[in-house]
Formats: sequence, C-alpha cells, structure tokens
Amino acid sequence: MVALVAAFLVLQQTVFKDKPVPVTVAEADRGPVESTVTNSRAGTVRARRRAKLSPELGGQVVALPFEEGDQVAAGDVLLRLDDRAQRARLELSKREVQAAGAEAERACIAADRAGRELERAIILAGDELVSPDMLDGFQTNKASADAACSAARANQARADAAVTVTRTELDKMTLRAPFSGVLAEVSIEVGEWTTPSPPTMPVPPVLDVLDPESIYISAPMDEVDSGRVRPGQQVRVTIDSHRDQSFPGQVTRVAPYVLDLQEQNRTVEIEVEVDAEVTERFLPGTSADVEVVLEVHADALRVPTSALMEGNRVLMLEDGVLAERQLAIDLKNWDYTEVTEGLAEGDAIVTSLDRAEVQAGVEAEVVADP
Repeated sequence: MVALVAAFLVLQQTVFKDKPVPVTVAEADRGPVESTVTNSRAGTVRARRRAKLSPELGGQVVALPFEEGDQVAAGDVLLRLDDRAQRARLELSKREVQAAGAEAERACIAADRAGRELERAIILAGDELVSPDMLDGFQTNKASADAACSAARANQARADAAVTVTRTELDKMTLRAPFSGVLAEVSIEVGEWTTPSPPTMPVPPVLDVLDPESIYISAPMDEVDSGRVRPGQQVRVTIDSHRDQSFPGQVTRVAPYVLDLQEQNRTVEIEVEVDAEVTERFLPGTSADVEVVLEVHADALRVPTSALMEGNRVLMLEDGVLAERQLAIDLKNWDYTEVTEGLAEGDAIVTSLDRAEVQAGVEAEVVADP
C-alpha cells in the first residue's frame, strides 16, 4: 500500500504535473517617453490661401488662358467674358465727356463775357448813363451765366464719373488671379455663359485657385485636452495618402473657443504647419491625423505599455513562478510607460498577457517571441 501511494505521488510530480505556461518577456530599459494626445476626429489638409472665383457680371466666356493644374501668377487673366458691349459704352462715355467739356467751356466763356459786361455797366451807372433797371438786367445775366457754367462743369464731372463706372464694368469682364498659385479647378468652357449670383442665392464658383505653399492641417482635439495644447508644441502628422510615413510639424494656432456642434463630442480646432517641401505633396481636402507631443522625458526607465495591467501592475517571473509587482509610473503613451518605482533597468517583465492562464502564482517559462 505504501508503495502504491509513493508511486502515485511520483507520477503526480512527473507525468501528471502541469507544464509551465510559456510566456514572453521584455526588459525594462532606458529611453525617451512622450506624453501625447491625438485628434478626436479626422483632421483635414487645407490651404490658407484658396479662392473660389466667379465673375461679378454675366456674359459669354471668350477666353480661358490656363488649364487645370497650371501655375499662375498674381494678376494673370484666368477668364475673359465677351466685353464688346462694355467697350462700346466706354467709347460712348468718353465722347460724352468730350461733349460735356466743350459745353462747359462755352458756358464758362459766356459767363466771363457776362461778367465783363456787368463791370462796364456798373461804371456807366456811376455816370448815370445806365438806368437801374438795365444794371439789374446785367446782374441777372451774370448770375444766370455763372449758374450755366457751374451746371456745365457738373455735367462734365458726371460724364467723367460715367467713364469710371463703365471702365469698372469692363474690368469686371476679366477675372484675374488674386495671388500666385495653382489653378486647381475650371468648371466652365469657352462659349458657355455665366450668370451673376442673385441676392441670397450664391452661384457655384467656376474657378478654384490655391497656393500650395500655404498648406496646413486643421485638426479637432477633444475639449478635455484644450488646456494642454499650445502653439509651438511639436507634432507628428500622418496623412491618409502617405500611410507609411509620419511628418514632423508644429502647432501654430489653437482656437479660442470650443465647437459645440456635436454636444457629445465637443472639440477645439488646432492648426499645424509642416515643412513646405513636404506639404507640396499634400492635396487639400485629404484626411490627416495629428499627434501632439505634450512632454518628453529623454532618459526614462520604461517598459512596453502593453505589459502594464490594471492598477499599474506587471507580472515578473521569479524562481519559475509568475509574481505581481506594483509600479509607480509617470509619462505614458501607446508604446512606452515611464517607471519611477518598482523596477530596475534590466528587469524582465511578462508581455504575453493575452491568455487567461498567464496570471500570478502559476509556473511559467520564457519562450522566444513567435
């Protein structure tokens, strides 16, 4: 009987003994740890200088000197409407200026003559050679001539103003680039007609010009982070069209208010600028994500954040058995967590926490990462 019990105990400790749980470990090492925040919803690549243009006046398009994608300089003609009617009115206005000028000259010459006649009449009246009634007539003629001269000059000024108005209308038949950039979109063809926009009913623009050197990223950050994000902080930008890359940048502006369009997701907009040589590859309207670096500890004792359990605890393999260790931590991000107490450099902690059998008190053995 004793022999049977002894044999059972031997089998229990050998054949039937649970095998150690395989675990992977990582050593606590020293390196940089960052505290970061990311946008709560997708950001957007935008251009600070972007103009969507339409002619102020209606008319038929007669010239489109540039095509989509062309570089344009400030002042370049982008679109020209048929301006024959405006040029004819301008020529007519100029002729009216000439006529008004001639009329003003005639009226003012007559006023000068009336003035001289009045002066002679006054002298003759002093010698009692002109009656008071005749002198009154000369005075009336002089006043009437002066009024006619003033009216003719006013009419000349009005004709000059009409030239200015007509020339302004003529200028509006030509659409020019407001700044240097790229003609991003042209949605009209030569021969088509444009219609001016009526009040309260904007007409879609026919041209889109943007400056590729004014690209920036606008990103919504959660309102809880609004007090921690400031201009000048460094960021990492990822663009949907360049998923395998991240681009360094800097916060240039934090909005002075929180958007409450969505009450359950209130955000504060920030603006981020990236090096101009890089942003030339970004297309406005593309989705972007921004990670703002709030603080950096360059030489911190750190462990993988994935190895951290609830309550800032980790598992360690001590004499073949898993044991918990309580840590004090500081900075933390998705990759690393800074440890201020509880570990020493080189200590190995368990990283394979995705299995239920990996828990404190069980026997384990270290295996290589698959």
